[in-house]
Amino acid sequence: MTLISDTQAYYPSLKGKVAIVTGGASGIGSVIVKQLCYQGVEVTFIDIDISKGKQLESLLTGQGCKVRFTRCDVTNVNELQQSIQNTAQALGRLDILVNNAASDERHKMDDVNEAFWDKSFQINLKPYFFASQAAYPFMKKQGGSIINLGSASWRKKQCGMPLYTTAKAAIEGLSRSLAADYGNDYIRVNTLIPGWVKTDKQLEKWLSPDLLEETQDSQCIHHTLEPLDIAKGALFLASDESKMMTAQTLIIDAGWV
Repeated sequence: MTLISDTQAYYPSLKGKVAIVTGGASGIGSVIVKQLCYQGVEVTFIDIDISKGKQLESLLTGQGCKVRFTRCDVTNVNELQQSIQNTAQALGRLDILVNNAASDERHKMDDVNEAFWDKSFQINLKPYFFASQAAYPFMKKQGGSIINLGSASWRKKQCGMPLYTTAKAAIEGLSRSLAADYGNDYIRVNTLIPGWVKTDKQLEKWLSPDLLEETQDSQCIHHTLEPLDIAKGALFLASDESKMMTAQTLIIDAGWV
């Protein structure tokens, strides 16, 4: 069942495909899950938050979508790869992988020790590689699209989270390397970079009215980015409409950087 409004683009090539989205229970990830479902994609999303995951699964199932939530800690490589393999085996294919899970916890340079360094990269970089590795054997049968969520923060030289910005910068290099390795099997790998997006988490923790105004002023388009703005980019990268686009970076930030 597809649930496309008259004002949204419809990608016929997405209907019937199978997708996995990491960190899909909230924020940008949850909107990507919804938009893929509305295009007729069969979506499995994984997240550590059971409550939000089941709530979203129930909502979309009630709308007639083919969707499944799987509880998974992406920092556990074995658990992550097993979740991806189980999904692909159960559904018989895997066409789209969206590596979205991340943690932009604020921290100072002087507060970083080796344990915190490892913890940050375990969630912000490591899962992107190992999720892609697990997806590859299933995608190579018919090709596919891997979408890695980056961040405009390192391009803005944003302070207060050096490990997060370092990991997000590395994701762009990872995408280009995987694109070269997987291209012969017609697997495309691109990075999708959001600007400062108004999510519930941002509003709760960091996005004050003054900061919101300052961010808007520094953008070419002086409006607030919404999760749906990013999700629309993910739909394009997932669809056959971008079939010759790989090793690229798509920035959706209203001209912030």
